[in-house]
Amino acid sequence: MSARAAVPVAPILLVEDKDSLRLMLRLALEGQGHTVVEARDEVEAVAALRDAQPSMVLTDLRLPTGDGFGVLRAAKEADAALPVIVMTAYGSIQDAVAAMKQGALDFLAKPVDPDHLLLMVERALAQRRMLDEYQLLKEEAAARRGGIVGNSPALRQAMVSIEKAAVTDSTVLLEGESGTGKELCARALHTGSPRANGPFVAINCAAIPETLLEAELFGYERGAFTGATQRKPGRFELAQRGTLFLDEIGEMALPVQAKMLRAIETKRIERLGGNGSFQIDVRIVAATNKRLRQAVAARQFREDLYFRLAVFPITIPPLRDRKEDIPMLAIHFVERVCRDVGKKLTISPAAVADLVAYPWPGNVRELQNVIERAVILSDGDVLLPRHLSLSPPAADTIVDPWDQVDLSGSLAEVTARTAREAERRKILLALRDAGNDKGRAADLLQINFKALAVKLREFGLD
Repeated sequence: MSARAAVPVAPILLVEDKDSLRLMLRLALEGQGHTVVEARDEVEAVAALRDAQPSMVLTDLRLPTGDGFGVLRAAKEADAALPVIVMTAYGSIQDAVAAMKQGALDFLAKPVDPDHLLLMVERALAQRRMLDEYQLLKEEAAARRGGIVGNSPALRQAMVSIEKAAVTDSTVLLEGESGTGKELCARALHTGSPRANGPFVAINCAAIPETLLEAELFGYERGAFTGATQRKPGRFELAQRGTLFLDEIGEMALPVQAKMLRAIETKRIERLGGNGSFQIDVRIVAATNKRLRQAVAARQFREDLYFRLAVFPITIPPLRDRKEDIPMLAIHFVERVCRDVGKKLTISPAAVADLVAYPWPGNVRELQNVIERAVILSDGDVLLPRHLSLSPPAADTIVDPWDQVDLSGSLAEVTARTAREAERRKILLALRDAGNDKGRAADLLQINFKALAVKLREFGLD
């Protein structure tokens, strides 16, 4: 027999109608240092699940009122990760398999061997502790990463850059397509910085008219313009000793860019209608879905401001470049939406496969919206492909290769990159036209199935 176990925080719920067996099992468990709560039928067990919140459940399948399957269902409704071991006097493999399919961790045939029981209990509790520790570590990691979910190589590379930039006070430019999570990355930069206790102030430069953006950023004095009836601090002042996040910086008008450049260089600002400037202590994080280098070349963005912002540039990968993260993201969004709407759902492997196959032109934001809609539409306890409402993207929604090809390097290198992007796009179009049937897609592409499978792996589309 193993060494005496540490007393768990929560008791073990023992559900058995025969008094002599229940006493024997309770004494065996208490002899190993466990606390036991007893129940004689399903009704008492459900009440104990609610009141005692046990660490695990040990239940007979045959009970005078209700049965062990009802106890199992109630336990899983209370806590999906709660370990349940079932006992049966009939040695029925059929009952045991049915219980395991419904979520039981293991089963015991009667007569129960106490030593065997104790080993199974210790294993179940160890597994539960491991799950709890994993969940805690996951939550701590998510908090450090600002809620960013994923572990793909493309995302890890971006997160390494974010962690390195966070501890500095350098200006950071986050570049990436719409919906990739640039604001989450900006918050992760703030959370990991020495300014974490200061404010995080965000402003979307594309959402505010040019005539108002300057006033929003720098504030104004009373009487500065019609309607300015009192002094109003700007976002720079509100972000003192914290972080100012300038989203969609590429949409900022040139006159405001000039004043922004001066504020970054001198660390001083002046309110509209004011007579003097004052010192600011703000870390700037900017984001854009535009290619600012091209905007600079087209004289749509100031070159000097670009270099001030891009002290530490970080590219946030689109979702199509981090397909490995889609299952994790899908589960994350299902759990979050279920909490919001009061449902309990899991997502089927077939639905996950459909999500992975989709090209996601709207990136993580589009995935989140699809999951939210699917959870609301679902009519059972499993989210299925039919709930996803994924329509094949139109040809013009698939990313234009000219927006994706890097034109740097030699002509041969550019040609190779262009050909690769054209090949990837052609495969996506074939999959769309074939309704994601790979055999039909291979026929449309006039290649064999094996060649298509190799290409899908190569492009991360498998």
